Amino acid sequence: MAKPDKVAAVAEIAESFRSSSATVVTQYTGLSVSQLSQLRRALGTSAKYRVAKNTLVKRAAEDAGVQGMDDLFVGATAIAFVEGEPVDAAKALRDFAKDNNALVIKGGYMDGKPLSVDEISKIADLDSREVLLAKAAGAFKAKLSQAAALFQAPASQVARLAAALQEKQGDAAGTEAAEAPAES
Repeated sequence: MAKPDKVAAVAEIAESFRSSSATVVTQYTGLSVSQLSQLRRALGTSAKYRVAKNTLVKRAAEDAGVQGMDDLFVGATAIAFVEGEPVDAAKALRDFAKDNNALVIKGGYMDGKPLSVDEISKIADLDSREVLLAKAAGAFKAKLSQAAALFQAPASQVARLAAALQEKQGDAAGTEAAEAPAES
């Protein structure tokens, strides 16, 4: 019979799987408690980093409908449940792993499919959502400015043409007036 604390832990982990936008499975053997605290601070509010027993995580993943990750749950396992942007969490984990060789990224899960270490690295190389939105806004603004200039060009050409025509008519009227008294 299952112990109530283990049942509660499985339910909590399963809910974390369901509510997260992505998960990253790591091996943390050799990291000190202070280093784990540093990693949690680096992840900030974008992810919850949880150390759990592999058997509990396997059951929770099965309960949550997460498939294809059983081979990752070997050894000392900790999971980053990403609640915010997957890019931010992937960057934080990658950068921390570069500085601390004891942290090994094993793989992950996002959008209903398992992720390899290479795919997580590619996600970490992406710009954040805010940067991408700013780039898109800049591109839209540039195109709108080009369109405004394009639409304004015919109107300004007509205005210059009208001014030139009026000036030419004024010059022609002035020339006629100057020639008329000379004939009389």
